[in-house]
Amino acid sequence: MPDQPAASGAPTPLVGAGTGAPPGGAADPAAATVSAPEATFASTNPVTGAVVGHFPVASPQRVSAAVAAARAAAPWWAGLGAAGRREHLLRWAAHLARHDGELVELLHAENGKTAADARIELLLTLEHIRWAARNAGRVLRTRRVLPGPFLANHTARVEYRPLGVVGVIGPWNYPLLTPVGSIAYALAAGNPVVFKPSEYTSALGSRLAEAFAAANPAAPTGVLGVVTGFGATGAALCAAGVDKIAFTGSVASGRKVMAACAQSLTPVVIECGGKDPCIVADDADVVAAAHAAAWGAMSNAGQTCAGVERIYVTAAVAEPFLAELRRALAGVRPGGEPDASYGPMTMPGQAAVVRRHVADALARGATALLGGVEAVGGTFISPIVLVDVPEDSPAVQEETFGPVVTVRTVADVDEAVALANGTPYALGATVFSRRRGDEIARRLDAGMVSVNAVLSFAGIPALPFGGSGESGFGRVHGAEGLREFVRPRSVATLRLRLPGTTLTAFQRPPGLLAAVSWAARRRHGRAPAAPPGR
Repeated sequence: MPDQPAASGAPTPLVGAGTGAPPGGAADPAAATVSAPEATFASTNPVTGAVVGHFPVASPQRVSAAVAAARAAAPWWAGLGAAGRREHLLRWAAHLARHDGELVELLHAENGKTAADARIELLLTLEHIRWAARNAGRVLRTRRVLPGPFLANHTARVEYRPLGVVGVIGPWNYPLLTPVGSIAYALAAGNPVVFKPSEYTSALGSRLAEAFAAANPAAPTGVLGVVTGFGATGAALCAAGVDKIAFTGSVASGRKVMAACAQSLTPVVIECGGKDPCIVADDADVVAAAHAAAWGAMSNAGQTCAGVERIYVTAAVAEPFLAELRRALAGVRPGGEPDASYGPMTMPGQAAVVRRHVADALARGATALLGGVEAVGGTFISPIVLVDVPEDSPAVQEETFGPVVTVRTVADVDEAVALANGTPYALGATVFSRRRGDEIARRLDAGMVSVNAVLSFAGIPALPFGGSGESGFGRVHGAEGLREFVRPRSVATLRLRLPGTTLTAFQRPPGLLAAVSWAARRRHGRAPAAPPGR
């Protein structure tokens, strides 16, 4: 769901969000040298340019100190066990819930999203903390496995051990939900976390750690730490000896994170956005599909990695679908007030990417059902719906990350599936069909699919979130998300010594190997019958 834009043509930092000037025309804060320990930067309101807060540009030394504090807290945190960690995480969620009004206000002020979008994000954030806290003990409990006939005198088990210290590098577009999708699961699995929020939402990132400390005053400070800054701070976190990095951001930044972590063989989980398709089949509920797709494409100003960016609608229902889509978006407008339909472009310079995609599509023969180049302002962008955009255009192949959706009429579902799978991304997808939803979903190259709804996979904490290809790899959320932050350990124990049966010795009894070989041939030597006709 959340991500930083893979903004073609925009400056790409080593790690984290982009490095353009903050809203309001202030000088580029990325120019600040992180070698000065006391250097600071301002987080600003993307609409007014008002300063939300000032934060230190964490130097490599400051980052190393944060990782050292986390390392010192690791034995205490792991030693609590799943039940003890559950209590701490649920207290954290309770504290956030009791201060929901302040968090919604801060989300609106620092990120720009509407109060409605902020409340939805906070709701999902709380659900993920609760799910991770309540399910880690079950998912990560030691499990016994069968040893097999040749080691039948052994017991065997798999244990799940915390990795150590996890570094989380978060984005700005969902500055609570996205990082918590890694932080809560890493914490529940027994790992302290050092969190580097986006420079555009450092107040929100800092608030998460402050809330944890306030809810759990007896916990060591290193359990959840925060380091603020720009790309170099994120790079320092990759090099600071953490045991895993969880990153959400652009493809270019993801590659750089991987390269930095490769120097120390630090494992990573990478989520790099998408170009998510929506298929509307002949038997779809056209009205429901149009309204859902409208919200999936435009909410949060289209700054959602798993949001709807491409729609493929079959010819049988294309005309009524387009008419209903126009009606669904008739009253949808951006604005800086909390009750607007959606908010601004949070990251400076992203409007230029949107403008380029739209202008290119129109120049190549696309039609604007709604909006057009004139809809692209510097901060606010009105809904844009482009019809019949060439499939090789940037508006179809690259992540636009704005309130823009393309719609293409296709002959049938087969053509829709082929086109839906025709980008290098493979994150999420949506299918609308009364009878064929699951069948169509199985054919899509996507890590997540919603059938007859949009983005529902992101709201169900038990479901893993992630993709493949340019969308990255690894999973957060759900049982798979918990297992991303543990190290499986295998233990085999001899429970009964049987003289004369040990293969793993130089002094084997005569004939033992021959007897075992005979048993192996009996066990494995019978091949299945060939299928008929072969």
